[in-house]
Amino acid sequence: MRPVRFVALGDSLTEGVGDPVGAGWRGWAALLAASLAEDSEHVRFTNLAVSGAQTRDVLERQTPAALALRPDLASVVIGVNDTLRRTFDIHAVAAHLDQVYASFARQGATLLTACLPDPGAMLRLPDALARPLARRQRAVNAVVHALSDRYGAVHLHAADDGWISDRTLWSADRLHPGERGHRQLAVRCHALLAETGRATGQPPSAEPESPAPTRTASLWWLATAGTSWVLRRCTDLLPQLLRLAADELHHRARGTGARLDLRASAAVSVALASLPTAGGGVAEAADALTADAFTGPALDVGGLEAGPVEGGAAGPVAAGEAAGGPAEAVSAVPVVAAEPHRAQGGTAAQTAGAVAGSGAVADGTAADAQRRRTGTNRTGVPGSACAAAGRSAARTTAITG
Repeated sequence: MRPVRFVALGDSLTEGVGDPVGAGWRGWAALLAASLAEDSEHVRFTNLAVSGAQTRDVLERQTPAALALRPDLASVVIGVNDTLRRTFDIHAVAAHLDQVYASFARQGATLLTACLPDPGAMLRLPDALARPLARRQRAVNAVVHALSDRYGAVHLHAADDGWISDRTLWSADRLHPGERGHRQLAVRCHALLAETGRATGQPPSAEPESPAPTRTASLWWLATAGTSWVLRRCTDLLPQLLRLAADELHHRARGTGARLDLRASAAVSVALASLPTAGGGVAEAADALTADAFTGPALDVGGLEAGPVEGGAAGPVAAGEAAGGPAEAVSAVPVVAAEPHRAQGGTAAQTAGAVAGSGAVADGTAADAQRRRTGTNRTGVPGSACAAAGRSAARTTAITG
């Protein structure tokens, strides 16, 4: 029997930070790997994720190594570290992820992706500081969702407030899941893969093996590793974040917050429409996705204009950052499987579409082949986009975790 080859790419979330085993980390990907086949001995798992990694690191460092292993399943969960840098550029994020996804699709691997909650909400920052980060993460999520659909990925919606509010799932830093959170994430990914026949083993246990950290241990972490993390980020993010917060307050006072929504929506649409024409329907889907992602209370654009945001002195942090670095947060919400998404027009995103231009993207053979292998795009959220998690789909099946 040929072993199942599973390669995990990403940052400290996928590396397993928050789920210690012995002297190292385990994490959701390792828990998932053991359940992909009836006999875990028939699974070959390689974890290439590194703390502090951004989408560019995944493209330039992790993807070549992963492709050399010719995986059957490749998980790509990345993006929050990009939002925590002054160099954040949604156009670059879209280009990086498109190349990564396309590489695995060409090899015939099944892609596993996820969209994530914004770090501002996880850290419970004041609104004026949290909103710019929220806007950035919503933009990243819109890109991830559009490209997941483009390449027929198995996609988990993991950006719902329901999981963010469950403190028992998180480690002391509130950016990494604890063991219980990693297990919940593995359970939900297994459910989606099992539905498409790509996971045949028993699902991972949702119950932790180790007791949760004591309050004393949590406070000690925050006073040591947590403080050092904040100091490393302050030189890179804080000056720009303060500027963005001032801009957001200025627009709120003038009652022009809606302009920030339109600017962000347009930036995402332009980023997706400008991608190479190797997949299908990205430009059209962008209108519906960005409309869903950016409706609601006005949030600061968070540097979503074309090109990197000005301000601050430090550039991207190396992928080899310490394990206590800025891992992405993941939220494990009740999972449902939905029919393939359908773009919906007639929304405010048409304004963004005008900015993006009329460049519809033609279907490509790689995307078509991937869709045939996947059968149907599976997602952890009903409706046409991750950001519209509350909307009903044509068919949904609840899966308890």
